[in-house]
Amino acid sequence: MATEAALRAGAIQRERYGHTLEVAHKGSIDLVTDVDRACEEAILDTLRARCPAHDVVTEEQVLAQTGARHRWFVDPLDGTTNYAHGYPLFCASIALAIDGAVVAAAVYEPLKQELFTAERGSGAHLNGRRLRVSRTDELIRAMLVTGFPYDVHERLEEALRLFNRFIGLARAIRRDGAAALDICYVAAGRMDGFWEERLKPWDALAAALVLEEAGGRVSRFDGAPLELTTDEVLATNGKVHEAMLRVIAEDRAAQTREAQDVLA
Repeated sequence: MATEAALRAGAIQRERYGHTLEVAHKGSIDLVTDVDRACEEAILDTLRARCPAHDVVTEEQVLAQTGARHRWFVDPLDGTTNYAHGYPLFCASIALAIDGAVVAAAVYEPLKQELFTAERGSGAHLNGRRLRVSRTDELIRAMLVTGFPYDVHERLEEALRLFNRFIGLARAIRRDGAAALDICYVAAGRMDGFWEERLKPWDALAAALVLEEAGGRVSRFDGAPLELTTDEVLATNGKVHEAMLRVIAEDRAAQTREAQDVLA
């Protein structure tokens, strides 16, 4: 069902791509378009028709929650800013959690028609082909990818700290603007590691399952497991995970020392 819903949303994205959009602002740089809303309605129609008793958490609406065992997490258009500017990197992302654990996921990028899917314990696939993470085991050989939160203008120095650390340690860093695809690209071996703060559950939960089922590792910045309310994500091929955790820990320790020096 996640696949069906993601494909419906992707068809809308592909059909409307490059056309005139209705664009509104949720924040100074946080956009929502009429395509976001159309995709969301298509996904909700699919889920409600097949499983009306399930709860749904989605980006553009606050829906009533009943406490159902089955809970869907929906990003109808991940990469809205990219889409609004005609930058060809965006997707629909859908995850199903049962009793608090994500068990199924679909992430669909409609321009290249790449469908990333996963079921807990059954592996991850791209258009039916089994996915495996890269074998890169050193940061200096790693291609990393990241994103910045929508309040980056208000906390620019803080947002750049980890970026500046990693850019001095990795082979390369990219910033593509669609977290679900970023993590799926780690699953596909195109990237070796991803980190980002201030995410929402619908941004990352589907792709996190894809990555785990492809042999990768996902955690919070302190190494703890992700939860359904996650806000920070470190997602890697597993082989560079500990090295990235150390860099994050070093940065947090440095921030603590700096704060103490200010108070001294």
